[in-house]
Amino acid sequence: MSDFRLGDVIDDFCIKCRRLTNHSVVSLVNDEPAKVRCRTCYNDHDYRHEQAPPSKKDLKKQELFREVLAAVAPGSEAEADAPVEAEVVAGVESVAGAEEAPAAKKKARSKKA
Repeated sequence: MSDFRLGDVIDDFCIKCRRLTNHSVVSLVNDEPAKVRCRTCYNDHDYRHEQAPPSKKDLKKQELFREVLAAVAPGSEAEADAPVEAEVVAGVESVAGAEEAPAAKKKARSKKA
């Protein structure tokens, strides 16, 4: 079904209802839906092609991976998009932090004694 018309009913993810619901096409650009209106809550929004936006938790994880990568290899933005490398680097960082933590605890204990 490639021909859309104003008022057609299509499925899309509603950002207000936070679920996949029926929507009416409100505006078209180049014969593709641009804006839709939820038929449950009557909220108008851009057509999202039935894709839910990423959660804030996922966005925070991506931001943390980029920070770790920037600290390890400054100036390499191309590596920030590779999730496999980000997981490996994050794993190395956590292992390095785990090795440093016991040494810090030993120093703290020796100061108390």
